Amino acid sequence: MTSLGPAASVMRLVWPSRRQAWLSFVLLAALLAGGARMQSFGWLALFGVLALTVASGAGALLAVRPLLPAAVSAGWTRTWVALLAGLLAGGFLSTWGYIEVGGQQLLRHLSVAEVFIAALGFGVLLLAMPLAYAQRQSQALHLASLEHAALSAELRSLQAQVEPHFLYNTLANTRYLARHAPDKAVQMLDHLIAYLHTALPDLRAPASTLGREFELAEHYLALIAIRFGDRLNYQVECPPLLAQASLPPLMLMTLVENAVQHGVEPKPGAVHVRVSASLSAQTLTIIVSDDGAGLQGTVFGTGVGLRNLRERLAMLYGEQARFELRVAADGRTESVLNLPYAGEAQ
Repeated sequence: MTSLGPAASVMRLVWPSRRQAWLSFVLLAALLAGGARMQSFGWLALFGVLALTVASGAGALLAVRPLLPAAVSAGWTRTWVALLAGLLAGGFLSTWGYIEVGGQQLLRHLSVAEVFIAALGFGVLLLAMPLAYAQRQSQALHLASLEHAALSAELRSLQAQVEPHFLYNTLANTRYLARHAPDKAVQMLDHLIAYLHTALPDLRAPASTLGREFELAEHYLALIAIRFGDRLNYQVECPPLLAQASLPPLMLMTLVENAVQHGVEPKPGAVHVRVSASLSAQTLTIIVSDDGAGLQGTVFGTGVGLRNLRERLAMLYGEQARFELRVAADGRTESVLNLPYAGEAQ
């Protein structure tokens, strides 16, 4: 996502393409020929005032362009000062020329002030209003790029941490199991190695795949299952045809961790967690459900993890993505993620 600074916006505004230049030349020639044939010299003179005023403003913008900084946030004041100075200078000079060549004799109903105001207004319509729009667009794009950069930095920081609390708890549990249940300790280490083997290659990657993220979620749940024992059982189903679908890294893990934290941990009895995905009308639907503690108070989608997930969705997909935390007909808590499908089924 890139934004245009004042210098680039000036060039886009006042520098025509070759086709536009030829078309303008043909129209100007036709206008002059038609005016001369109809002997409308007063109107041609007024048109000259308008055209010279606009040309003066455009020339001022081009003259100041090399002095404009590339940064979006700087240079706009200098651009507007140059445009205003160019329009005023062009309006005064062209109006003076209009009077000198007898324009007042040709158009008796227009005063000097009216000619000047018409020239200045014409310049504002052709240059100032498009420049104001370009400035707003440039600043909006710049703000969006800053938000995207901040979100990317936050994601890289999250990825770099590799959930340290989760790792500390896993290692502490492994040490305990090594003393009391060596076989389970070996299982936990195997799943931890597999988890890190899946997660580490994507630490700096901007995108992942559905298959990889499901594999990561399965290793995570396997580790948690060893920790909770019979209290947790899980089911992870990634359709093979969707394994290569694009998916932002750690987005699925946010939903799985939320299910464990708010569904499994608070409930004393056994809990079942299910992770599934489906494709319908080019919309990828991912559902993480559990029959644990359910939705209670602030758990209803207001946590930091889910709030960050919503911000990432808005930044990456805009209105094309949707997240919903709901209670299904069978009473299970469901985290539903709808994304535009990216990637061919294989």
